[in-house]
Amino acid sequence: MAALAFLMAAASVTATPAHVRVDFDTRRVSRVTAVGLADRATGRVLTAEDPVRIASVSKLVVALGVMRLVEAGRLALDRDVSHWLGWRVRHPAFPDAPVTLRQLLSHRAGLRDDVDYAIPLGGSVQATLADPKAWAAGHAPGARFHYANLNFPVVASVMEAATGERFDRLMARLVLDPLKLDACFNWTTCSDAAVARAVVLYGSDGSVRRDDLHGRRPDCPVLAAAECDLTGYVPGTNGALFSPQGGLRVSARDLAAIGRVLLRPGKFLKPSSVAVLFAPVGTAGSGETEGGFYCRYGLATQTLATPVEGCRDDPFGDGRARVGHAGEAYGLRSGLWLDRRRGRGVAFFVTGVADDAPKGRSAFTVAEESVLSHAKPAIDR
Repeated sequence: MAALAFLMAAASVTATPAHVRVDFDTRRVSRVTAVGLADRATGRVLTAEDPVRIASVSKLVVALGVMRLVEAGRLALDRDVSHWLGWRVRHPAFPDAPVTLRQLLSHRAGLRDDVDYAIPLGGSVQATLADPKAWAAGHAPGARFHYANLNFPVVASVMEAATGERFDRLMARLVLDPLKLDACFNWTTCSDAAVARAVVLYGSDGSVRRDDLHGRRPDCPVLAAAECDLTGYVPGTNGALFSPQGGLRVSARDLAAIGRVLLRPGKFLKPSSVAVLFAPVGTAGSGETEGGFYCRYGLATQTLATPVEGCRDDPFGDGRARVGHAGEAYGLRSGLWLDRRRGRGVAFFVTGVADDAPKGRSAFTVAEESVLSHAKPAIDR
């Protein structure tokens, strides 16, 4: 009977979505909560040090790299990106309207995800943007907010073209290494120890969705249509390769370290740069909110708890304004949220969430709300 009870308990843990939450302020990590398994097959327990594909929170981290280059004079937010890419980037319906980094980062460039933004090795961003389906009909660059992952392969291509460096290595130099994070895009520059601790992503039915690595890197670090040979890759031609829109592998504790840097402007980015990132440029009424999820959007940042009818962007349920970014991919929901007024933040992720998971009182899922609003952790580590 005791053995049966143990097996039933183990099965229950295996089937339960896992989550990590790290609370922090400007001085320290104040609380760490970790529940469930990082790898159900081996029974490895999830910790706040285990890296996971953090999904669209990656966009905020990419924006930090952009602002480092802006501060260094290598990029400019309002210059035509054609200047760096070497070919003319234009909405086919608005050939005289330049496309800028500010527009791309704020999802106001007129791009849509009606084409595949996961461009394989051998493909190019230029060829992808030549397809009229990549552009929103009737929406001139700068005119309207429409969330689209495709913006970020373009941003990454611009970063590569301006520096001559491959995106994954460039992000390590600009952001990950200076902050001493054991993180990477597409498992390329993470340590062997981090690869061994990878969080496996599961669907709500228990199927493996991503990163069942068994301690070894994927045979090919990028999407390849045929042979996986990066030696001839020309930086600036296909910034999609290392998934800038969602491919950052980072632990919740390291994500919290990024949040702490943003709570203390001047330590990593100038206060003026942080202010530019967080200032909303896309607001409710000037674009598509996706059911009240996106009501205020800056440069790869969201502002929560918008007090406007139709906005449902308060997963915490307390009405406090917070800035950061949400993530969703392969059964994972994630977020980095900063209460700048109080100098506090939360980094979290939860796995095993259904793609059509029920929403809570907000436009976020019940799973996210339960992690963000819990009063007392079930397990502290």
